[in-house]
Amino acid sequence: MRILLIDDDCALTDAVCAALGAQGFAVDVCADGADAPFYLSQKIYDAVIVDRMLPGCDGLTLVARLRAEGDHVPVLMLTALGRVGDRVDGLDAGADDYLTKPFDMRELAARLRALLRRPSERAEEGVLRAGALTLDASQMTLTGPAGTVALSRRECDLLSVFLRSPGRLLARSVLLGSVWGAEADVEDASLDSYVYFARRRLAAAGAGRIVTVRGVGYRFEVTP
Repeated sequence: MRILLIDDDCALTDAVCAALGAQGFAVDVCADGADAPFYLSQKIYDAVIVDRMLPGCDGLTLVARLRAEGDHVPVLMLTALGRVGDRVDGLDAGADDYLTKPFDMRELAARLRALLRRPSERAEEGVLRAGALTLDASQMTLTGPAGTVALSRRECDLLSVFLRSPGRLLARSVLLGSVWGAEADVEDASLDSYVYFARRRLAAAGAGRIVTVRGVGYRFEVTP
């Protein structure tokens, strides 16, 4: 799962990235509220963590604008302002949850997992697009220039992770955590096997490729 963390506290963002990364999340960091709309416009994040007090544009304004644009990506507001009125303001702006600083990393991860279990309200729930490829998770199909191919559930889950992060190097631990779960006891060979299957599905659909980065993981590349 790919998370956008919008916070200008470097020590905090480093700690959050390390903690969530260990549990299988891929985390991108944006340190300025003025830059956040660009990240959000990419529509590649499964959830957003946003600080309320930011340079450039405050968290309340960011979330309110996001909701006004019809984007229902889950948002967890993270802030030192913990009075009841502050929490009400955050939730009324459109945040799905509100966690005050200081906090336990285990609670942050648990709240994220709870948000990600909620039904999506996006217009095209379960549909991902990258270049000439369209992945329909509800139907478990991959469509490209050469046609439509059927996927197994595990192939669909793996390709979903790749299509959400085109061009990004994904560590093996991130892929294992995203597809099988952070607590699952899965051998590396299982990941390699499903990457092989995913490559065959991409070839059958006629677009995209998965590149091996030895000793690190894999990268999905969009091709015409």
